[in-house]
Amino acid sequence: MFPAQPPFPRASTPLSPGIWWITVRAVLTYDYRGVSASRLTGKSRKPIRFKDWAMLDFPAALRQLQSVEPGHETVSIGQSFGGQALGISGQSAAFTRYGMVAAMSGALRLLNDRWAWPRMNLVGVPVSYFTKNMPKWVGGEPIPGTVFRDWARWCRMENYFFDDPHLNARELVAAVRTPIFAIGLDDDPWGTRAAVQHFLDYHVNAPIGQRWYSRKMAGNQPIGHLGYFRSRFAETLWPEMTGWLLDGKMPDQAEGSTKG
Repeated sequence: MFPAQPPFPRASTPLSPGIWWITVRAVLTYDYRGVSASRLTGKSRKPIRFKDWAMLDFPAALRQLQSVEPGHETVSIGQSFGGQALGISGQSAAFTRYGMVAAMSGALRLLNDRWAWPRMNLVGVPVSYFTKNMPKWVGGEPIPGTVFRDWARWCRMENYFFDDPHLNARELVAAVRTPIFAIGLDDDPWGTRAAVQHFLDYHVNAPIGQRWYSRKMAGNQPIGHLGYFRSRFAETLWPEMTGWLLDGKMPDQAEGSTKG
């Protein structure tokens, strides 16, 4: 998170190059509980649920930033769940504008990964009952087993967490009026165009601009779901998001909406 003079929340950890690059602008970056330096230990007692990352961790990080820079406008970028968290955190009004990278609906029917269902449900879910932290070989970054099971359950739903009767996601996301610049990546098997659009369509009151990047636009380098913040993309993929966050400039090439 960062005051605009900038929060840049992101689900990750030791400063990635993509976050380090903007730290000179007073960024707050943090780990969700159970991830990286905040991984669960034997002393961890209370289970962490996936929704806690949005409803507890996200607001706590925002409060910390506001305590350091009270009164500043705040902007933020969220990758994957970091984008989903804007609405379900209930904190969207705190942000002047928001950037999303690979933020999508995780409904399995929308993905370009035919092995996702068996990998998550026949391997990942059973493994999650035997370990506090999911092993990396299951796929993606290691996360708490309880979070993984929530994620798998949401992904099995027709409309992802929007169908969870205990989350109230439809109403929370519909309340977002913060301007959004959303980036999609053509080689992302999770953030497909269908999955990204499905997620953004629930933001019925927010002005949204979309931009899609291909490998060709990234110097013929693979990007994938987690690759946007790699330093090799500093000159190719980062400038438009930087302009949006720091100056509020929506790229001319963005596919826009006029909501809000």
